[in-house]
Amino acid sequence: MSLRLGDIAPDFSADTTQGPIHFHEWLGNSWGLLFSHPADFTPVCTTELGKTALLKGDFERRGVKVIAISVDDLDSHNRWTPDIKDVTGTEVNFPIIADPERKVAELYDMIHPNASEKATVRSVFIIGPDKKIKLTLTYPASTGRNFTELLRVVDSLQLTANYQVATPADWKDGDDVIVTPAVPNEALAEKFPKGVTHVKPYLRVTPQPNK
Repeated sequence: MSLRLGDIAPDFSADTTQGPIHFHEWLGNSWGLLFSHPADFTPVCTTELGKTALLKGDFERRGVKVIAISVDDLDSHNRWTPDIKDVTGTEVNFPIIADPERKVAELYDMIHPNASEKATVRSVFIIGPDKKIKLTLTYPASTGRNFTELLRVVDSLQLTANYQVATPADWKDGDDVIVTPAVPNEALAEKFPKGVTHVKPYLRVTPQPNK
């Protein structure tokens, strides 16, 4: 059965390009970004892992650990990573899980038979410090992911986890946010001292509370 938002991310042990890991232990109290790619030595994946390496510091500043996976073995990963550096100018600075027996891929439902019987699709899982899945995305093999968008999603998830707000369409860090319907009007002044604008009875907007 497919994993759903709020499910505990399955734990596993695996070999990676940075040594063996136990996934939950490796995550610790951090947020996690687990993303799969169809295969090593493929063009779109090469650009994706290079972009992720470039943005690793941005993820770290948000307390997010990044890890990739495909059904290739460790030797293949290690032979491929120099290509990523050559193409993108960035050393791969995060672990890539080797999953030749597809154990992790099947645990996370990354094998979609309608797309491929043997390759992982472009899946993304954002996992909270409570080990629960906060976001899932699946892309076709032909479409590279927008990792800047994943940073934006992390900003939204971390903000909304700590305040009773939601983020509107095209929101980015620093923009106004929406007060959730669970907050009664009489509690607005205390909870949102920067002020609240009533756009509609069901739509109340306030400056981002942690800025």
